[in-house]
Amino acid sequence: MKKIYFLMLLFAASYVHAQDDTPVSVAKNQFKINVILLPGFVYEHGFSEKTTLYSEASLVTGYRHNGWYDESTWYFTPRITEQLRHYYNLEKRATKGKRTAYNSGNFIALNAHYDFQSISTNKWFDEEVPSFTIGPVWGIQRTYKGKFNIDLHIGAGVNIDQYDTEFTPIANFSLGWVIGK
Repeated sequence: MKKIYFLMLLFAASYVHAQDDTPVSVAKNQFKINVILLPGFVYEHGFSEKTTLYSEASLVTGYRHNGWYDESTWYFTPRITEQLRHYYNLEKRATKGKRTAYNSGNFIALNAHYDFQSISTNKWFDEEVPSFTIGPVWGIQRTYKGKFNIDLHIGAGVNIDQYDTEFTPIANFSLGWVIGK
């Protein structure tokens, strides 16, 4: 009887070890809908075990007040964002028993986004001009039960528009849901 228990223990240990050898990997295809702060749609495609291409189409919303004329306006700017992301802590999260599903992890990325001409609700305000921003970012993405998703990234880059080129901070925080399986 002791031999049977020993064999069962040996089999269980080898099974657990085989589970640990399985590489943790990003999702091959992932769709998200961001509903709060920057509403939009996201597609993230996994190229390798840790690298993805993150593509987002969103709508930047802002409010501006002009004290000189005592007028204010809301403006809306369509934006396209591309990021080449490298998730660097997936194995560490998995060994600690933390969630890695739906690309839940920390990442570094090259961020590039293009802001189109803004649409203003007040004709007295100038509309924002189109601009292109590029730079490195560090971020975290977490997907919880119910596929609720939080994504935050910060960094620094260069913004280029028709008038000038300037150093600028890059930051984004979005809340949404992963859709699909």
